[in-house]
Amino acid sequence: MKIYQGLTDFHPPKNAVVTSGTFDGVHLGHQKILNRLQELANSKGGETVLLTYWPHPRLVLQPKNNTLRLLSTFSEKVSILNEMGIDHLLVLPFTEEFSQMSSEEFIGKILVDKIQTKTLVIGYDHRFGKNREGSFEYLQSHSDLYGFELEEISRQDVDELGVSSTKIRVALAEGDIRTARKYLGRSYSLSGLVVKGQQIGRSIGFPTANIQVEDPYKLLPRDGAYAVYAEINGQRHKAMLNIGDRPTVEGDKKTIEAHLIDFQGDLYGQELAIFFEAFLREEKRFASLEALKNQLMIDREQAIFSL
Repeated sequence: MKIYQGLTDFHPPKNAVVTSGTFDGVHLGHQKILNRLQELANSKGGETVLLTYWPHPRLVLQPKNNTLRLLSTFSEKVSILNEMGIDHLLVLPFTEEFSQMSSEEFIGKILVDKIQTKTLVIGYDHRFGKNREGSFEYLQSHSDLYGFELEEISRQDVDELGVSSTKIRVALAEGDIRTARKYLGRSYSLSGLVVKGQQIGRSIGFPTANIQVEDPYKLLPRDGAYAVYAEINGQRHKAMLNIGDRPTVEGDKKTIEAHLIDFQGDLYGQELAIFFEAFLREEKRFASLEALKNQLMIDREQAIFSL
């Protein structure tokens, strides 16, 4: 997959089959659009172009009191799109100035002149241009003027899946890992560097990898204990993970700590990927470290059973 940061270095491919959107999470609804994009490109001897935006528009248009958390970081989205076989990923910087571009300008200057779109595929609720004024109906009524074919993924096709990024965010906020996985078509994941913590887990026989997630907008599931897979250097290990403030040891900030059940070794400074499989329990304060240790033994057995 070729990646372009802006239009400067982009060279229109032959028979560009294009779609546009933020595609946060690249969930099953998004995948339906992308699969159709590839079908059309194959039938027309063309190449797929996904036009996306970074930062996420809501982070720019609603900077104050913005509580939006993203299902996928930019690098995670790139990885998923690459696995799906997209040919060209065109990333447009989303700015306040860009948000003022009318739908007519967007279609004429970007879709027609710069990308030379031959076929455009959009979801039923997709809008573009200033104040989201551009719609499928608008495109349809002007298709002869712009010279590209148009296809819409219907509301029925998407509603049959019952999926949206909002539903996935709600599921994760509730610790409903199975619903999130159902809508994503894969396990929800996060990754980060392993940094040094207080090493309290090591003192009670449960050494943990303290994971530092760099992207402040990455959505973390509900606080609590989880059964997860931890991937290091391409190898997956059964693990249990805790997200929370560690009230038993008077923690003063939220941490993400994973105990790899079948791994021995030093992980400091390495990138660790986490794949959520099941919610085990809420985070709670224990009367002592010994009581915490007893609960962790139970958590480990439940995690092994869940994985």
